[in-house]
Amino acid sequence: MSIAAINEQLLRAIGVGVAVVRASDLGFVFHNQPFAEWFGTPGEGAALTDAIDGLHREDLGPLCEEGLRYSAELKIKRKRRTLVFAINISQASHLNEALLVVECQNITRIRELESMIDSYSAMVERNTRELEREKERVERLLLNLMPRQVYEEFKTFGVVTPQLYPKVSVVMLDFVNFTDFASRTDPTVTLGELNDIFTAFDRIVEQYGCERIKTIGDAYLAVAGMPEPMPEHATAVAHCATRFLRYLERRNQSHQHKWQARIGLGTGSAVGSVVGIQKYVYDVFGPAVNLASRLQVFANPMKIVAPEEMKAALSEEFRVTDIGPEDIKGIGEVHLINVGDELSAPQPASRY
Repeated sequence: MSIAAINEQLLRAIGVGVAVVRASDLGFVFHNQPFAEWFGTPGEGAALTDAIDGLHREDLGPLCEEGLRYSAELKIKRKRRTLVFAINISQASHLNEALLVVECQNITRIRELESMIDSYSAMVERNTRELEREKERVERLLLNLMPRQVYEEFKTFGVVTPQLYPKVSVVMLDFVNFTDFASRTDPTVTLGELNDIFTAFDRIVEQYGCERIKTIGDAYLAVAGMPEPMPEHATAVAHCATRFLRYLERRNQSHQHKWQARIGLGTGSAVGSVVGIQKYVYDVFGPAVNLASRLQVFANPMKIVAPEEMKAALSEEFRVTDIGPEDIKGIGEVHLINVGDELSAPQPASRY
């Protein structure tokens, strides 16, 4: 294979159209196959400006006279399609004759690929933003189901190790005559009322560094001292309980439906963990939870009942009165106290 043939093959492989024309009349001396495919085979006596639309002889004046390089992008219509070519023309000489070397590259495909890349990049960026928003929604949902510390463990390891917390306090609230109210009230009204009340309770619980664990129908359960220890866990749940009742009293003054609640407090140990593998629920169980659940039954409407073992921790901040011993199902005899109003306005606690 000759050198000329090799050059021709290389030029075709890289997709460059090449022509050599005389500087004097722009007549063709040579052209390769890509050039002919794009601009047609030059006829006898044809000039470069005849073959390439949009290229004019005056454009090449500085090139022919001063030897400057000419570069341009030209749009040429071919069979209902507009192609964009990068044209570069430089001066050369052969046997004392001035020649022009014309290099043409079809950059239409490059532009199309650039456009496709831009579109793909925009799509990826949009999908990334949507994934980030979805991730945030999932995170908010999981943080509503479990404490942040537990969520971080679950996110990192995919499981949550059950933890025993030896010193916690629990507040359990249950509404009076809720079953009767729900049976005679439109479900949307019932749900709206509970949502309004429980949202306010959540704010109160957060103020005092507690964790709302769950709601069961009309029951509301929150705990202090887990998953992060809190020395004043007993007073924290007591403040929450008194604020729950104070909120209900204020709300009853301006709302059509009147709500009353019984509240039980418990203290002791508890176990916390995520229950289930498909529908994740963070749950708490143990002596402190059982005690609070049992004691709320012994409370009068809009009253708070606690075990006597919490008296020492609460007596400096609350009005505490003795109720006496009661036989608690599954627990036995427990001396109970009634927790009244706060003796002074406390500062909301913080777990941090």
